Amino acid sequence: MQPDPIRAEETLACMKKSRKDLWRAESVLTFDPPDTEDCLFHCQQAVEKSLKAFLVWRDQPFRRTHDLVELTRQCVDLEPTLGDVMSGLGPLTSFAWEFRYPGETELPTVEMARGWTVRVRGVLEAVERTIPPVGPV
Repeated sequence: MQPDPIRAEETLACMKKSRKDLWRAESVLTFDPPDTEDCLFHCQQAVEKSLKAFLVWRDQPFRRTHDLVELTRQCVDLEPTLGDVMSGLGPLTSFAWEFRYPGETELPTVEMARGWTVRVRGVLEAVERTIPPVGPV
């Protein structure tokens, strides 16, 4: 059975954006000095978009939100095998806005940012395994 072409196109578009965010997260760590704030913003965005891609593929409505706990819960309810890789993603949620404006927030370390990029890559790969091939990501 062929997947719905519109749903497949939307899923692919979300995953491409997710992969682009991961690429950006990894890229800004090569700057001198590394841009850990931007890295974590893009890590959050990569996970958010991949979870939304999964929900689009499953034809599940979702609220417009950056809340990774809410999105993770919705995805794991549909695909329990994602539970382990998605465990503990909640702290990434605040990076959607925390460093976007000046403030007194302590800057994240390079080690923290690198750790998150590894976790995010694992999430994207796990999500992609649950979506039948819909085209090149």
